[in-house]
Amino acid sequence: MRESLTEVCVGAVVLGTAGIFLAYTLQTTNAFGASGEMTLSASFRSIDGVSVGSDVRLAGVDIGTVSAMSLNSQTFRADAVLSIDSAVPIPNDSSAVIASEGLLGGSYVDIVPGGSFDVFASGDEITDTQGAVSLLQLLMAYVGGEGDA
Repeated sequence: MRESLTEVCVGAVVLGTAGIFLAYTLQTTNAFGASGEMTLSASFRSIDGVSVGSDVRLAGVDIGTVSAMSLNSQTFRADAVLSIDSAVPIPNDSSAVIASEGLLGGSYVDIVPGGSFDVFASGDEITDTQGAVSLLQLLMAYVGGEGDA
């Protein structure tokens, strides 16, 4: 009888711990979808290194993720949908830049805030964008420029 009571207590502790980890995981991954999100769209010349789920940052702080990407067949540009925390007011003259975490790091969308007092609403488009810069193209331009001089 004493052993079965100990086993029941240990089992309850294990189940409680598993429940805590499950709740923490669901909270940090927004598994139920955050109700405080807005979507913004942006069209980039090149979106190399960014994929669905990549970070959207403002001043180095994560404020959202890239939720969808597609190729616009009329403009031949990459269209991205950004899901951003609606608690962060973003001026409507801000720009979206594809930035890199370093030489070997991944890419993310960096929001560079403007100075307007008006802010984006859900569904708006960021028109001022800058695509990814290819390190290989920069090197080739540098090497090509040295040979001409």
